[in-house]
Amino acid sequence: MMHGNRTATCWNCGEILALDHFGRHDNCPKCHLDTRVCKNCFLFDPLCYNSCKEIQAERVVEKEEANFCDFFKAVAPASQIRSRKPTADASRQAAEALFKSK
Repeated sequence: MMHGNRTATCWNCGEILALDHFGRHDNCPKCHLDTRVCKNCFLFDPLCYNSCKEIQAERVVEKEEANFCDFFKAVAPASQIRSRKPTADASRQAAEALFKSK
């Protein structure tokens, strides 16, 4: 979610880009790959059906190629996103706490 931020990141190289660099025909100036792709969308999640959190979105087969998805939301810079995945240490500690005998 952008919440007033005016930048997002390239899915491939992490380059910080202005929001106007995420049109259907735009490419990252650093790595030259498409920017309006599933892998660059906030809704992208490889663990979800069709790798998308939006259940109404049409299926997109090529996740690294530009598409016309109406639900596209560019991903904010990594420094502005809380980690979506727990760290290995946090997962291990949670498991140990769950199975800890008293």
